[in-house]
Amino acid sequence: MTGSARLWVAAYCALLTAVIVGPLAGSGYLLLRDAVSTPRSYLTDSALGLGAAAPRAVPQDALLAVLSPVVDGGILVKTILIVSLWSAGYGAAVLARRFVNASTGPQLVAATLALWNPFVAERLLQGHWSLLAGYAALPWVALAATRLREPAVDSPVDVRSGRGHTEASLASGAGSGTDSTAETDAGRGSPGSLSEVDSARASGSIVGRAWSGVQARRSRAGARVGAWAALVAAFAAAGLTPTGSLLAAVIGLATIGWRKMLPAAVLWVLTCAPWLTATALGAGAEPSDPEGVSAFAARAEPWLGTLGSLAGLGGIWNAEAVPGSRTTPVAFVATMLLLGIVALGVRAVWARGHRALLVIAVVAVVVPALGATSGGIAVGEWLVAHVPGAGLLRDSQKYVALAMPAYVLCAAAACTTVLTFARRFAPTIHDGVRTGTAAVATLFIGLLILPLPDLAWGVGGEMRPVHYPAGWEKVVEHIDAPGDVAVLPAGMFRRFPYSGTAPVLDPAPRILPDDVLQTGELRVRGYAVAGEGNRARTVETALLEGAPATDLAALGVGWILIERTTPGPLGASQSTLTTTQLAYEDPDLALYRVPNPTPTDTATTTQRRISATAHFLWATLLLGALLTAALRPNPN
Repeated sequence: MTGSARLWVAAYCALLTAVIVGPLAGSGYLLLRDAVSTPRSYLTDSALGLGAAAPRAVPQDALLAVLSPVVDGGILVKTILIVSLWSAGYGAAVLARRFVNASTGPQLVAATLALWNPFVAERLLQGHWSLLAGYAALPWVALAATRLREPAVDSPVDVRSGRGHTEASLASGAGSGTDSTAETDAGRGSPGSLSEVDSARASGSIVGRAWSGVQARRSRAGARVGAWAALVAAFAAAGLTPTGSLLAAVIGLATIGWRKMLPAAVLWVLTCAPWLTATALGAGAEPSDPEGVSAFAARAEPWLGTLGSLAGLGGIWNAEAVPGSRTTPVAFVATMLLLGIVALGVRAVWARGHRALLVIAVVAVVVPALGATSGGIAVGEWLVAHVPGAGLLRDSQKYVALAMPAYVLCAAAACTTVLTFARRFAPTIHDGVRTGTAAVATLFIGLLILPLPDLAWGVGGEMRPVHYPAGWEKVVEHIDAPGDVAVLPAGMFRRFPYSGTAPVLDPAPRILPDDVLQTGELRVRGYAVAGEGNRARTVETALLEGAPATDLAALGVGWILIERTTPGPLGASQSTLTTTQLAYEDPDLALYRVPNPTPTDTATTTQRRISATAHFLWATLLLGALLTAALRPNPN
């Protein structure tokens, strides 16, 4: 494939990405459901994963806290999201080129499927921008893992790179040199001696072949280092969230082969150091509320059922975080078209030996569907109640992302399948391979995009930047003493006038420099899912009951923030506020100081150092592996 063709593919992925996230090009911050970007965040215990809540946003929060003093946090989040989406599309195209020898047209089909599907739309609406980093890494993980199995990297004797050929030539050359000597000697009648010319030729041949062997060994070693570096970089990039790490592990370990599975697993664990450490040291080791399994189970879409919704890369638990087209029978049509395109390429992908990815795709669809049944929910409830960290599995629909690598390969291969079938019955339909493939690819791209028109332009305009009132910055300036922050109204979610109609996570924990107490309690589909914040729950109850400030101070509370423009329960908190000191107020916010808070650190200095070291290890692996992979390009 020529460089210009690759440039066209890259440009096409950039165009699709721009169409999807176009509204974010303006100034402002992403604030939509679970997505909260702020001008600056701080390296609190919660950002390190050592707070009362499970470390679901580790190392994401710490990364933003470290970089946002240098680069505006809103720009950071937008950049990561845009790069992730582009990487997902381009990675799918490269995967199709390498695995099924796809030309430019089928590569564009693969990129379209990776970017323009219900999974991307629903996760954007839910605000899971960092999960899409893990999603984007999957094709690259598959590429790196498979690269490590190629003979040019893996085999003891690499004929293609020249090593095996050189060593064999040296052996045969030595033998032929002896034979030549005998023949020369016999011809000259001077046995036991070589002419100077013959000797020079033989020596030059041996030295040249030896040098070729050295170069071949160096090339193979460089290719091996580059492939391992690419795998580590993909693991670390996916590890922006724990879920992304798990997704990458499944693809990587399933495709790398038994011989390299153990070192790959060790490297993967190292890239997971931030959230594994936080799980061991913080609240992640505590069991989760079993109610969350039912609340976050996959959901059926119109005419599809749960299995059909998942097979079509949809079925998110939140019915509100769904494009309008997925709430109508169009969802059925879109799913049938998607599955039809994928089905046409299954045989070709299977024949090329990429069976692990196909099996993963089936499992990624079937297991979440089973998890939404009564039996599956019972198993899930037992797991989250008894297995530390199993709460990561409760939102089972997000694991359907594992089907993406197989889907894009099948879609790319389907272009050739359709063209071959058409020519069998009408050989004169297409005179040129390139023209015919381009026509089929154009058709498939249209069939993938048209049934989901509301993914365009910020998923129908839902995803757009917002601007925080200036009062938030004033509140940050006034928090100049230790003590955790309690927030009212009670609850985790807010509906600000400036944030639109969708509920959003309270931005206070990511804006304020001190730890903000949050209960973690969620109300989802009629279920009340308890969080891990026991102390936060005690503080919230005390506030709603009007407890005196001394009671809050004993619980470690140094500040109370009132967010005035969002609905929610306030209880008898006014009685509490009369016993505190007003530090700042405006029409949007009010900040009260609680005198003499008792220090109640949730983490020790040693725990913070361990967690910081784990984060540093992750960042070092990410940057180091990226640089190594870039400096050692793929010789193919």
